[in-house]
Amino acid sequence: MTTEPITHLRAEDLLEEPSRSPRTAVRGVGRRRQLTGLALAVVGLPLLTLGLNSLGRSLSLESDVLLYLLAVVAIALVGGVVVALASAFAAATLINYYFIRPFNSFEIGQGEQVLTLAVFFVVAAAVSGAIEFAVRRARLAEQAARQAETLSELAGGRLDEDDSLTGVLERARSTFGMESVALRERDRAGGDWVEVEQRGWAAPGTEAPLRFDVPAGDHLRLIGRGRVLFAEDQRVLDAFAAAAQTAYEGQRLSARARTAREFERADSQRTALLAGVGHDLRTPLASIKVSVSTLRQADVDWSATERDELLATIEESADRLDSIISNLLDASRLQAGALSVKSQPVALDEVIGAAVLAVPGATARVDVDVPEDLPLVQADPGLLERILANLLDNAVRHSGGGRVEVSAVAGTENAKLKVVDHGPGVPADQREDLFKPFERLGGEADSNGAGLGLTVARGFAEAMGGVLIADGSAGGGLTMRLRLPLAP
Repeated sequence: MTTEPITHLRAEDLLEEPSRSPRTAVRGVGRRRQLTGLALAVVGLPLLTLGLNSLGRSLSLESDVLLYLLAVVAIALVGGVVVALASAFAAATLINYYFIRPFNSFEIGQGEQVLTLAVFFVVAAAVSGAIEFAVRRARLAEQAARQAETLSELAGGRLDEDDSLTGVLERARSTFGMESVALRERDRAGGDWVEVEQRGWAAPGTEAPLRFDVPAGDHLRLIGRGRVLFAEDQRVLDAFAAAAQTAYEGQRLSARARTAREFERADSQRTALLAGVGHDLRTPLASIKVSVSTLRQADVDWSATERDELLATIEESADRLDSIISNLLDASRLQAGALSVKSQPVALDEVIGAAVLAVPGATARVDVDVPEDLPLVQADPGLLERILANLLDNAVRHSGGGRVEVSAVAGTENAKLKVVDHGPGVPADQREDLFKPFERLGGEADSNGAGLGLTVARGFAEAMGGVLIADGSAGGGLTMRLRLPLAP
């Protein structure tokens, strides 16, 4: 393999690299380490020479040569073979000048001393080369291990952020130390390349050079800006390109699946609406029609009491019809995000009183216990009345003919209100289902309403910054707990 940089090359261009350059596949010692080794040589060799001179040449020439050889090996470990060869030549020159007769001269008096210097240089060069080779092999093994680990993680899908596209790009950026990595998609209409996702950023005009541009399928490309990469990185780059393509396609499929689920949920709600409303609207309409038809019978002389009962049935059915339609409209507003909230300080006892009057049959069966000095709550009075009316209507209809209790207390930041009935109640694991659209309390098929009252109540409460939950009542039944923020 070669170390030619990857600059906007195709994958097939890189695969041809082994025959192009004599440079080795593994990058050698970096420039910083070479400069450090050179500084060590410039400082260390003169200091060693001064130290040996201070001993008055009490050591033998062989000892001096071995000490210089040790210094050259240390320099080779830090600065690499090039700096070590230069240091070996400098060391041989210092040995000749200071420690071979005639001293302080570059002349060599004996032939064996020439051999000594030659052997010193050859041994220093060989040791430095061996060290450089070992360092390169170690780096090659480390690089191969990192690449194998990365390829394994890419193949096994063990990436951060649940294999999301941003996770793949961030991993590619950190793996190669790039300034930025982006995925681009070809616009099938105009043929232009559009950026899909990017990790990393630089101000316009200061971006690093483009270092790789790898295809990821027919319509995607993985590009990166930053430091120079080398041909041995191509395999990992291809793996990242494939992972980015997979993540992007998975992202698109997930979006389509979410859209399909939304359509399915909407269709399910429409089906439930037709099934529920078909029954719930027909019931009060049928009561109204029967009562009106009865009153219009000319051959029957109805008493005043009978006429009042029929009119009461018509009024009650009309109220029920109005409640169903109101909840349907409110649910539509919540789903469309078109709910308007006009929050203001509100007296909770006044709104509770209005809600009790608005619910048929509630006046005779609801007990209200709200302190007169209860602080004002921050809420929309119209929405709050609708919440309480729905809660009271639900409690009255399902209390089994018993009493319904309404109470409220204030804390430091919130007011807490309870609507308690002692009817059959709902199992704890089913209470959250009460707030789903078209759910019937206790699964009763003959329940009045479209199963939207509690859904609307929770939606309104959350829109005002409140919380509505269902809980059990002491002695049996259901308790609705509403929490609202106090007015500033």
